Amino acid sequence: MPDIVADDLDLLLVGVNPSPWSGWAGLHFAHPTNRLWAVLHGAGLTPDHLGPDETAALLAAGIGITNLVDRATARAAEVRADELRAGRDRLARLVGARRPRRVAVLGLQAYRTAYAAPRAAAGRQETRVAGRPLWVLPNPSGLNAGWRSARLVEAYRALAAPAASGVAGTDGHETDEQDEGEEEAEEADVDPGDDLRGGHEPLA
Repeated sequence: MPDIVADDLDLLLVGVNPSPWSGWAGLHFAHPTNRLWAVLHGAGLTPDHLGPDETAALLAAGIGITNLVDRATARAAEVRADELRAGRDRLARLVGARRPRRVAVLGLQAYRTAYAAPRAAAGRQETRVAGRPLWVLPNPSGLNAGWRSARLVEAYRALAAPAASGVAGTDGHETDEQDEGEEEAEEADVDPGDDLRGGHEPLA
């Protein structure tokens, strides 16, 4: 899955790994039930409701996308902890080279594993990536029942006004119920008519 990147972006979004759907399409966050594109627009991060194929417009809005892990998997549980940790190191190199102003990992569980931060909450983190501020935001998958669309927009809106957002635990307050929703989001999420049965839309 190719990165959508340029130098000096305002924001770099970091998914976990491609689903078979996104891998087949060659596009990030391509599953029809994924709410990322609507949430970006609702939060004021893009001027229009973009689609996964509108990469030029996304870059024009100052936003890029990468993944912690490039390997597509049928289930998110197939992404190993060592792959997530290696992805953390690759992300640091990418951020150091491209210098986006802010970085956001879209998935609490993956962030906790990759950064050895088991108690991390959604929001801005004390950790930085290659000197850049780092946020953790909820998974935008349609299966993330703990975060309804309106709450996702509210969480992502912190990136539209970064100076107003706090550090970890001050603008996320992740609850046990939300944790469970995040875990559910990493189960199967495939169109019943699609031939990729058993696949999922993990985070990207």
